[in-house]
Amino acid sequence: MRPAIGLCAATERARWGPWDEDAVLLPRSYARAVQRAGGAALMLPPDPLVADSPDELLDRLDGLVLTGGSDLGASPERDSFEIALAQRALERDMPVLGICRGMQLMNVALGGGIVPHLPDVVGHENHRHTPGAFADHRVRLEPGSLAARVVGREQEAVKSHHHQGVDGLGDGLVASGWSVEDGIVEAIEVPDRRFALGVLWHPEEDEASRVVNALVEEIG
Repeated sequence: MRPAIGLCAATERARWGPWDEDAVLLPRSYARAVQRAGGAALMLPPDPLVADSPDELLDRLDGLVLTGGSDLGASPERDSFEIALAQRALERDMPVLGICRGMQLMNVALGGGIVPHLPDVVGHENHRHTPGAFADHRVRLEPGSLAARVVGREQEAVKSHHHQGVDGLGDGLVASGWSVEDGIVEAIEVPDRRFALGVLWHPEEDEASRVVNALVEEIG
């Protein structure tokens, strides 16, 4: 049986055919990355009951991906749902991968903060130069870290689309990757967990990336 990988999804207004309704949305690239790695991709829409009982959902999963999307704070329903899942999944030592917004959410779930607008700090918009288009830059990874082992090298060319970042690491987290250009934190991990990694870039958009594969392979 394939490992069941939960993909946190957003609720957004969408149009298709004659319809214009609220929809549960997630770029298909996330599901494709999980499926290429041999996992079964399961979309997880925000669920208000999960805050009180995250185990009910986590019991059905083998791994969790906290996906990208809108800024933290833009959707309190989604934020509270995913924070509850992240906190409990990490407590259970379930394999967890945070991508872009998901990395930031991991940090907040463990008590860390958020830089609301990175250009105010670094003086440029190179991490999201064009809305709707991925930026390309390089990251350096701590030798021997989970991030470096997953990527397979200590520097990597990545695709990004974000304007927020981490501000103070949450409990138990360590930084393991940084932007070569400006030094902002690009990867975080929990060393005493089986697989708990957050990356600020989008590995699901790169078919050559091994990041999502590593999550699925960790489950076996």
